[in-house]
Amino acid sequence: MFDKRKSKIKNRMCNLENILTLGIISNSNARTLKVCVLFMILFIMGMNTKAVGQVYYVDPNGADSNPGTLTEPWHTIQKAANTLAPGDTVYVRGGVYNEKVTLNVSGSTNDGYITFQNYENEIPILDGTGLTVPDVNNGMFLIVDQHHVIIRGFEIRNYRTSTPNIIPVGIHVRGVTHHIQLRNNHIHHIETNAPVDGDLMGADAHGIAVYGTSAPDSINNILIEGNELHDLILGSSEGLVLNGNVSLFTVSNNIVYNCDNIGIDFIGFEDTAPNSDYDQARNGIVTNNTIYNISSFGNPAYGDSYSAGGIYVDGGKDIVIERNTISQADIGIEIASEHQGRATSFITVRNNFLFNNRMTGIAMGGYDTERGSTENCTIVNNTLYNNDTLEDGNGEILLQFDTRYNIIKNNIFYANNQSILIGDPFTENIGNVVDYNLYFSSAGITYSEWEWKNIIYQGFATYKSATGNDYNSLFVTPEFVNLSEPNLHLLVASSAINAGENLPQIGDYDIDGQTRVQGGIVDIGADEFSETTDIFEAETNMPQTFVLKTNYPNPFNAVTIISYQLPELSFVNLSIYNITGQLVETLVNRKVQPGYHNIIWNSTDVGSGVYFYKIVAGKYSATGKCLLLK
Repeated sequence: MFDKRKSKIKNRMCNLENILTLGIISNSNARTLKVCVLFMILFIMGMNTKAVGQVYYVDPNGADSNPGTLTEPWHTIQKAANTLAPGDTVYVRGGVYNEKVTLNVSGSTNDGYITFQNYENEIPILDGTGLTVPDVNNGMFLIVDQHHVIIRGFEIRNYRTSTPNIIPVGIHVRGVTHHIQLRNNHIHHIETNAPVDGDLMGADAHGIAVYGTSAPDSINNILIEGNELHDLILGSSEGLVLNGNVSLFTVSNNIVYNCDNIGIDFIGFEDTAPNSDYDQARNGIVTNNTIYNISSFGNPAYGDSYSAGGIYVDGGKDIVIERNTISQADIGIEIASEHQGRATSFITVRNNFLFNNRMTGIAMGGYDTERGSTENCTIVNNTLYNNDTLEDGNGEILLQFDTRYNIIKNNIFYANNQSILIGDPFTENIGNVVDYNLYFSSAGITYSEWEWKNIIYQGFATYKSATGNDYNSLFVTPEFVNLSEPNLHLLVASSAINAGENLPQIGDYDIDGQTRVQGGIVDIGADEFSETTDIFEAETNMPQTFVLKTNYPNPFNAVTIISYQLPELSFVNLSIYNITGQLVETLVNRKVQPGYHNIIWNSTDVGSGVYFYKIVAGKYSATGKCLLLK
């Protein structure tokens, strides 16, 4: 089942005073907005015809014989998982729940999602201490053949086994399941401590696992957003995985770190689905994730091997990987196929920061001649710096066995002291187009090295002449803001500005959510230089004040980006409210490191209208307004 190489949405209405209490509309503007507010309330009520579900509560001090009210709550989350109906919400009070939860209920398209959510400003902890991990499908949350479910705001921890071939999972989704949202959960210490057998097999675990085990019906419309996964002992498996017949997914704004195998993985061709024609994770977006400290070294299933990717696509297709930041993984991003005769295909890797990874920044193709191929993929506008820190000769990007018909353009490759920019040890690679890149290393233009089809070329001119690659590319320092952090945004003097090729695959936004192609020609690398943002960042390096920026685009259709900056470590709550002041969605509710941050609001489940986004970070509070047009 597991391949050894995988290092793999109270009241519907509230009055104007309630809105003022929320701080969304100031007193000075209340009179002038009153008529507009009332009009918008009537407008939205007319649009939203979905039934309003019931609200229930769970509390560690409650009883399952209670009616599930705030004053007489249920005791277990499982009671809610057996009882809720479409449109219902259960608020789970803070405290420790020593139980596994199997969902036996579903929402519906007409009546809405069933929502399991933390009670306001409290953290319910699903704790696996002392629980036996069964030898069949399991999870601290287990969802099989259900749909229209939201799980939000839980801490899930301490689910462990030492028994071989038993697989603990934090949140597990299987079967014919659809319209599932996993949001703002904190998952840690999910562990396999089982010994491995002579083939190094028998130890597996997952933080979040989505397994499409049926065909032709897929698991689909999956949103995994804003989760924090860390300190996972995974054996041969992965921290967050989508495997088999899984389609139409978004994996965004997650933080994954301190794992002994792959951070995020998208898998095909492992016989997870019964029909091989459907056995691929596909048609997805992987965006704005932060991943670090990922390594298989010392994992009993891998020994001394450094083979864990921050993001890995093994046999998937039609996936966009964009605006992620990955550091200190064994491999930053890997797009490959471990199955001979099978291809990972049509993957777009764009606008990512990849730095300080051990083996390489990006790897493509099979790791040996018994593997499959990487075909028709696009690697554009990424910034790679100081990868291959083990200095194994792989370079910033590594083309492995059977890498064919791929595009590698508009990237910045800044090598470490070994001064190897590209690794390509296989002569079988064909049809790859490499151009409009910016290269740099401390060895200079004459002594830096490129490997192409198992031949190492020293000097930029020699490499270009012999391979026909990079005719329009540059060898020059990219002029980053700061190399010690590093801060890989561009300075005003950078030669990467307006030096790329305007390709259809570059995407609409750069690593910070700024519009691409601001000067007529796209910049090389993940950062599109801005006269305001980048100059400010270059001067201050780190934010000096709290700032909530205007969302972009605005107005928007379905998806918009909200940016904010923090000068210090802060507990951040960033939430969306409708015009009545009703909470629609919490995007962030956790500690956030200082720096510049972007969060995507995917408004698929709400109607057109005016919405407000409010941030509270320590003593700082600010609100913005946006307009959703569908």
